[in-house]
Amino acid sequence: MPRATILIVDDEDLIRWSLRDRLAREGYRVLEAATGAEALAPQREDVDLVLLHYRLPDADGIEILKTLKERDPELLVILLTAYASVDTAVEAMHLGAYHYINKPFKLDEIASLVEKALETTRLRREVRTFRASQAHPYSLDRIIGRSPPMLAIKDLITRVAVSPASTVLVTGESGTGKDLVAKAIHYASGRAAKPFMNITCSALPETLLESELFGHERGAFTGADRQKHGLFETAEGGTVFLDEIGEMSAPLQARLLRVLEEKSFKRVGGTADLHVDVRVIAATNRQLEEEVRRQRFREDLYYRLNVLPIALPPLRARVEDIPLLAEYYVDAFNREFRKNVQAIVPEVMKRLQAYHWPGNVRELRNAIERALLLVDGPVLTVDCFPLLAGGGALTEGIALPAEGVQLEALERSLVVQALERSGWNQTRAAALLGVNRDQIRYRIENFKLERAQTGETTGA
Repeated sequence: MPRATILIVDDEDLIRWSLRDRLAREGYRVLEAATGAEALAPQREDVDLVLLHYRLPDADGIEILKTLKERDPELLVILLTAYASVDTAVEAMHLGAYHYINKPFKLDEIASLVEKALETTRLRREVRTFRASQAHPYSLDRIIGRSPPMLAIKDLITRVAVSPASTVLVTGESGTGKDLVAKAIHYASGRAAKPFMNITCSALPETLLESELFGHERGAFTGADRQKHGLFETAEGGTVFLDEIGEMSAPLQARLLRVLEEKSFKRVGGTADLHVDVRVIAATNRQLEEEVRRQRFREDLYYRLNVLPIALPPLRARVEDIPLLAEYYVDAFNREFRKNVQAIVPEVMKRLQAYHWPGNVRELRNAIERALLLVDGPVLTVDCFPLLAGGGALTEGIALPAEGVQLEALERSLVVQALERSGWNQTRAAALLGVNRDQIRYRIENFKLERAQTGETTGA
């Protein structure tokens, strides 16, 4: 099978014959053109490389080169000329010529150059294919939604990805897809070929988190028997994603601020400054403005992170996207579990759209996964979704008394009721109110609520 297609453009019959004979023996398919008009005529076959004479009877080789590259920027062009000059060479290379070779030339030299050029193209194509395969799972196509809020978010992600800003802050309730947004930004940016490193700030104690982020020198602490590179060092040229940034301790916040401002840091136990070029994407489900007000998060770090903010809406604020998400997860789990579920009955879909989804998209995904694991038939019914038992819908609302209410007092009362009904289990109380655990914890502190049995502020 021929290895590639090469077009020879030269007005000298002997040159074309010699090149055709040699390249054909190398296994290439060879096309010929004696004029610029023939070279630019539509070809019946795709061309991988052009050997182009600088001076043709009807056209200038530089103009032909320019037109060919405008048509196909990836096309390889090697310029052949008996009229060598530095200016010509510079102009040809500037216009995208792969190489520039003088006549007379040796056929072995041409064959070697052609092989090298085509190998370069092959490698470039493999790299693009690899990048595309790596980026696809995290592309914008994976962010499902056609609602106005999500269309705005997708547009913002596209603009943020190509911006030169080094920091992005993604906010939203738990389960809204902040990690997916961070990956979409990275793989749509010029940093896509570089590492994407992520860490959950609440998952490690402060000392271990510091070492994971900044690395450490041998002997920096007990058990540090060798030097370790941290995430910032490893992600050089790429992206560091710091999830749950609101949980980071004050000392680490100070170190992170220095990295953002000075683009440098020291390993734990080290003395040398290490300079890095990374984009930092931070995410949180906390209200950082409130955390700043309560002096639990550095104000200067907040403003440094909040250069490009992206606020993700909760699922209940974009219920028109629920059918799309449900269909997407049904298809995904059909493939994974080798099922053949064809539909969700309309009544169930109405209930899914009415449900308040405290766990957001993550909870919907888990509900669909469980339904497909247990269903035997081709249709998902209400029995497949225990969370919809009793309707699972939001209440129609609470009638406002004629005399009005104190909103803060009403909110406090509802929080107390939820805590008492759940035995002061913050996670269950949060689910009863359709908020996350951090939000219920904030209200406990804000209202200074205490368990009557112990007289102590809850820490459960």
